[in-house]
Amino acid sequence: MNNPGNFTEKEWEELASILSGEKSDNPELIERFMENDLHNTGGKWKEIKDMSSNDYIDVEKAWRNVSSKISLTENTTSNRPVFSLRSTFMKIAAVALILISTGTGAFLLYNSWSNSKNILFSTGNDEKNLLVELSDGSRIYLNRDSELSYSNDFGKTGRNVKLRGEAFFEISQDATKPFTIDAGNALVRVVGTSFNVITSNQHSEVEVFVKTGKVLVSGSENSGTLELDPGYVGKIDARKAEKEINTNPNYLSWNTGLLVYNGQTLDIVFKDLKRVYNMDIVAEDTSILENRWTSPIDNQSQETIIRLICTSFNLSYTQEGNVFHLVRK
Repeated sequence: MNNPGNFTEKEWEELASILSGEKSDNPELIERFMENDLHNTGGKWKEIKDMSSNDYIDVEKAWRNVSSKISLTENTTSNRPVFSLRSTFMKIAAVALILISTGTGAFLLYNSWSNSKNILFSTGNDEKNLLVELSDGSRIYLNRDSELSYSNDFGKTGRNVKLRGEAFFEISQDATKPFTIDAGNALVRVVGTSFNVITSNQHSEVEVFVKTGKVLVSGSENSGTLELDPGYVGKIDARKAEKEINTNPNYLSWNTGLLVYNGQTLDIVFKDLKRVYNMDIVAEDTSILENRWTSPIDNQSQETIIRLICTSFNLSYTQEGNVFHLVRK
């Protein structure tokens, strides 16, 4: 549908009744519905009304199936703006599926959807901090261009997820069911803790930073296993595994939005801004990068950040999308 808000709650109820055969036609309402109907649902409905069929279609059963699947879909979308569908509109969707497919196609759709083993969350290039709340109470925040998937029976026999990209985890305590993350080239295993995972850093390593608790990271037979305590960063690939104390105060800034500095050069600041705020800043004069920055940046807009930098160092800028070009005045 285009612009679902074109119809009132009462009109949605009437449309549901008409399409389900509980009420006679309202020509004016049906005409408006069909004008907004991208998939020609009304036309299909009319065609099937003229057909004879000996097959009984249980509309209420179909609605229950569709309702549960749509609820699942709403929980697995990214954080893009989504129209909140009313229950009456959902019933129209259920009936429309039946009408378009004359029953059989809808049945196949329901079964295909029901048999899907994984639930998937993903983020785009301009999306971050997508919150995924699991049935065990664990919370996961996805960074940009990342994917998280897990079985639809998560928590019943185990707590296993798969990650591509980067995410911050806050895992609920459960000693009987350790939480495991398939990070591609490594397996991350915890009981209850908070930590950050990058499945492939700039050196193609799985990278894990532990905020609280203890984390085990296992790679191949050649690389072995790392045991990480709070404050440590572990890096593992097919050949080796190593760990070190984290010295970067802005390691988790992609998640918190807060960047703190104590005289770091703009070269470092610009790299952080790319990671945290998706800003590409290009200095036409490379000497600009030698200037030092001391002010915190705390969840400010791109425009505010670039203006602060320009004011501080007597610069001007031009912008192309997310790319900012700096020059001296």
